[in-house]
Amino acid sequence: MQISEIRITPVAAPDPPLLNAAGLHAPYALRIIVELVSADGLSGWGEIPGSEATRAALETAAKHLVGMDPWQLNAIFTTLESLAKPDDRGAAPWDQRTWVHVRSAIEVACYDLMGKSAGRPVVDLLGGAARERAPFAAYLFYKYEGAGGEFGFGRDESAEGWFAARQLAALDPDGIVAQAQAMVAQYGFKSIKLKGGAFEPQREVDAMLALREAFGPDMPLRLDPNAIWRVDTAIATGKQLEGVLEYFEDPVRGQENMAAVARAVDIPLATNMCTTSFADLPGSVAHQSEAIILSDHHFWGGFRASLDLARFCDVFGRGMSMHSNSHLGISLAAMTHLAASAPNLTYDCDSHYPWQDGHDLLVTPLAFEDGAIAVPSEPGLGIEVDRAKLARLHERYLACGLTERNDEIEMQQAQPGWAFQSTRW
Repeated sequence: MQISEIRITPVAAPDPPLLNAAGLHAPYALRIIVELVSADGLSGWGEIPGSEATRAALETAAKHLVGMDPWQLNAIFTTLESLAKPDDRGAAPWDQRTWVHVRSAIEVACYDLMGKSAGRPVVDLLGGAARERAPFAAYLFYKYEGAGGEFGFGRDESAEGWFAARQLAALDPDGIVAQAQAMVAQYGFKSIKLKGGAFEPQREVDAMLALREAFGPDMPLRLDPNAIWRVDTAIATGKQLEGVLEYFEDPVRGQENMAAVARAVDIPLATNMCTTSFADLPGSVAHQSEAIILSDHHFWGGFRASLDLARFCDVFGRGMSMHSNSHLGISLAAMTHLAASAPNLTYDCDSHYPWQDGHDLLVTPLAFEDGAIAVPSEPGLGIEVDRAKLARLHERYLACGLTERNDEIEMQQAQPGWAFQSTRW
């Protein structure tokens, strides 16, 4: 089996004005869709966060991968390592490494090809299903009114339920509770996460307490301030939320600061910011900086690396969940296969997908039932890409003018002079 062609398609999916520590989401979430075409006519698909730097890196990689065998992943990764330039995660909440994204996209697409060639779902190639359904959590955001920009959602007065709620502002505890109720009713999620770091900490504490009152003690709750608080702020805030949060995600920046909060607060700490690579794992053990690591195949370099991380978590007593970024159905399918194959997935996974629901590129989008997605049983990822939808999302990319994610610039349009601070409160 050989890779005969690699097609790289940047796309833009409508995204609402969601607030976070780095600013405000632009009207479009940028993704790159990678299609590996085999000599016998099969297609394997991958999806990663989009930027011009990542697209250029993929184009460079593609020149060297054509003719290689997708089953020979060690050879493919050796080739990619020879091309990779030094990457830095950056200070923003999202991981800005380029080549780790490239490795992820190529590996996922290879697994899709391998599964189709063998007639088996990807989960079987990863060791088989530890569970038949991948559980996900509701992912809430503070947000301004509106959604998706000129080419996006628009304001649909006929929308109902969640699709109406995601157009509305959510800037206070009541708005967050209403958003949660609509999302849970639509998708059946059994746990809830709030993206914090957008407002002063007490406002976000009040939102978590309002969620606890609205949903009761049996609904697990999580808060993620994206490492924007000082240690003393995180400790004082955490004390208010003991007995309320299932886990406290990245309240502060860095492993030593996380460890200080972990010693002072009786809530498990989780991270996808202070421990994000295998080079970070010795520090995780030395500092005991977190109790839970959020895997993400986009940011750890693919399926195999994520399963290696799962083994680390098992050996060193870490819980494991899954981080998310604004994604479409190819990524959701990959996340589902990975979540099904990790024996020690101990918490519901994150997913931004409800914010993009209805604007996917799959012929038949994956469906949430009672907060979970059944693992596809068809060969490969078990999905079919709608090429007409892919073309429309690419045209939207060309029309929107964005080439990278920059929440600070978008926020400055709403609040002139606003600037990202790595530690704000």
